[in-house]
Amino acid sequence: MLRWRTIEEKLERPVDASSLGVFRVLFGVVALIGALRFFANGWIDRFFVQPTYFFQYWGFEWVQPLSEPAMYAAFGVLVISALLITVGLFYRFAIAIYFVVFTYVELIDVTNYLNHYYLVSLLAFWMCFMPLGRVHGMDARLRGALTRLPRWMLGSLQLQVACVYVFAALAKVSGDWLLAAQPLDLWLSARADAFPVSWIAGIDWAPIAMSWAGFLFDLTIVFWLSWRRTRAVAYAVLLAFHWMTHLLFDIGMFPLIMSVAATVFFDASWPRRWLALRRSRGHGHGHGHEGQGHGHGQGLPRWARLAVGGALATVALAQVVVPLRSHLYEGDVLWHEQGMRWSWRVLCREKAGSVSYRVRTPGRATEMRVPPSRYLTAHQERQMAGQPDLIVQLAHHIAEEFPGSEVRVDAVVSLNGRPPARLVDPEVDLAQTQAGLSAASWILPRPETQPPRLARNR
Repeated sequence: MLRWRTIEEKLERPVDASSLGVFRVLFGVVALIGALRFFANGWIDRFFVQPTYFFQYWGFEWVQPLSEPAMYAAFGVLVISALLITVGLFYRFAIAIYFVVFTYVELIDVTNYLNHYYLVSLLAFWMCFMPLGRVHGMDARLRGALTRLPRWMLGSLQLQVACVYVFAALAKVSGDWLLAAQPLDLWLSARADAFPVSWIAGIDWAPIAMSWAGFLFDLTIVFWLSWRRTRAVAYAVLLAFHWMTHLLFDIGMFPLIMSVAATVFFDASWPRRWLALRRSRGHGHGHGHEGQGHGHGQGLPRWARLAVGGALATVALAQVVVPLRSHLYEGDVLWHEQGMRWSWRVLCREKAGSVSYRVRTPGRATEMRVPPSRYLTAHQERQMAGQPDLIVQLAHHIAEEFPGSEVRVDAVVSLNGRPPARLVDPEVDLAQTQAGLSAASWILPRPETQPPRLARNR
């Protein structure tokens, strides 16, 4: 049994810092592109200014949007901090500001949740504890260069990225994905007229083959990237896989983010060796001088290092435990959604639904129909329709507008192409219902019908 001292020594063992320096640059570029896209596409106004109601995360009800000018300023801060991260100038300050502002923005409204936004926040969190501005960054000129850093810094990023792939694979272990090729079959059929889907849309076995390929890719890619002999081929396959998903599906920056994140599995010294090889071929000499050989600073006393290490170990453990919480609930998590968020269930479900509230006020015998569009934007309504906890949140908001009223809902949802079925018990007064961590008895069971297998021309 390993003693804690042995584990600590292994985690603190110095490794080449050059790969982390390159990762910092790539992360900064991706962060910059992501922030600029919100300006270019008008998303700041669409997601944070136009809505009059915002869905809140459990435990983060205190997070509220800023005024319109302040929201634009917040994204301006993201642009500036991303630039500073990229060049490695005032890095510690820049990455901390980026993490806080980006995470704040993503906590404003649940309907804006995306797995890759969550990943960006987590990667930024880990990077707050790494002096990466001193690795091939401008901070190296101010405070001295670092060429070696503790092994745990690279390992924490590897664990974080591995969780995404492994849990995404485990989420695909279902009859819908592996046997019925859903929802991939639906998505391919919906895009049958668009290139490059058109040339495979008529192949009967294409959806099931692609579903299995996606499952096996997610399940094994970390292993292939970690093995030196297969790393180059594995990364080429990874780039092709994510590029294809970019062409086939509208999933934003997820392919780019994962292509960058996967570089943490490369050998720690790969940028230094690659640069030395280019210099050798171009100038006929070996590797040149590369900064100073400082190790990671040990300014904190040991008790403080242990306290910080314990806190970070807890966060790392949470990344493994939190995605498993869905197994505490009976039924299909894709249907009832309890434990769905933060579990890396990427591209596993297609939900389409309609929601209409029925409000009965005191002294009135008949019910009044209240459409969600009265309070929500089209984007919010579309996202809310398949998520029971958000349906309850809006019911509470409606109850506040009609004090003392009873609020019920007709929520009909189709999961992965199944016939539409009721998601929420229509007889339950949602104004008196809480959507918390306990199992929700007011969510009806998923229908037993199997997802369709769409016919295709041969």
